[in-house]
Amino acid sequence: MKITLDEVAKKISDAEKILVTAHINPDGDAIGSTLAMLQILRTMNKKVFAYIDDKLPKNFVTLPFAEEIQRPQENEKISADLLIILDTAPDRIGKVLEITDAPILNIDHHITNKNEENFLYVEATAAATCEIIFHLTKILGANITEDIAICLYTGLATDTGFFNYSNTKPATFRAAAELVECGVKPNLIAENVEKRTAREVQVTSAALQTAKLFYDGKVVGMFIDENLAKKTDTTEGLIDLIRVIDSVDVAFLLTCKGEKICRVSMRSKTVDVSKIAQKLGGGGHVRAAGCTLEKSFDDAKNILIRAIGEFMVETKKISPAEFEEDKETLLADFEN
Repeated sequence: MKITLDEVAKKISDAEKILVTAHINPDGDAIGSTLAMLQILRTMNKKVFAYIDDKLPKNFVTLPFAEEIQRPQENEKISADLLIILDTAPDRIGKVLEITDAPILNIDHHITNKNEENFLYVEATAAATCEIIFHLTKILGANITEDIAICLYTGLATDTGFFNYSNTKPATFRAAAELVECGVKPNLIAENVEKRTAREVQVTSAALQTAKLFYDGKVVGMFIDENLAKKTDTTEGLIDLIRVIDSVDVAFLLTCKGEKICRVSMRSKTVDVSKIAQKLGGGGHVRAAGCTLEKSFDDAKNILIRAIGEFMVETKKISPAEFEEDKETLLADFEN
């Protein structure tokens, strides 16, 4: 059931004990919105629990109150009046869904979120869920402290590629400017998010060596197998290193996260990658989307490449001949 932002505010105001969560494989927006909501609710004298069923990337563990985000334990149960799910639909929060039977309030900016079973607020024009929380804070009458502003700005900055992506709108800049006025130092946020160890820089070099061009150079992929994945704590920003290739329309990153668990991130210039992601059980935005494939790494690679090719044939981005050629050869080397 879709509701308005004013109705979201009322449901929050009426609850006393609230559990806040976001999606597995959390990014800056998921973590930033969770931490901002945690602090906002506490200023309203709510009892709040914050859970994410995944390890937090080390680039975000320095955010205010990040140490309070817990992972659900086996057989753990929490009594709450409301479960707030941020930046995703309920099917991507892992075991958090099992630890409470509280009514669900879902706040998201992904157009593919069709959660009709619960209370849902989706604003697809928002650059990030943190942008929605920024406006919600005003309705709730809560004060945006420096710590809250840091969390919200982090989500805005990372989900817009530091204001470079097409989802960046005038409203995004206005929100960012107000957060800076609250004490955010953009240079420090950028330094924390972009910081890498020497080993991770070496892994980045190795990851770039896996890059391959497909479909006459219109698609590029990077492949982080299990061995390479063990050597890095984050893949944040890797896809941006290949999406800049002049001939490329669609860029994707395939990462092995365990036996028969592979995660996919996609970016595009003109292709609606959210539709490709939906066909594979995921979702996202027109220009940025993703999914999880419960397949072996090699099977996931073939399924993903085929799905992208088929969609690009359907939308006349490539010819059937280009698709058939790469489907048979499993694609030209990146150097070509």
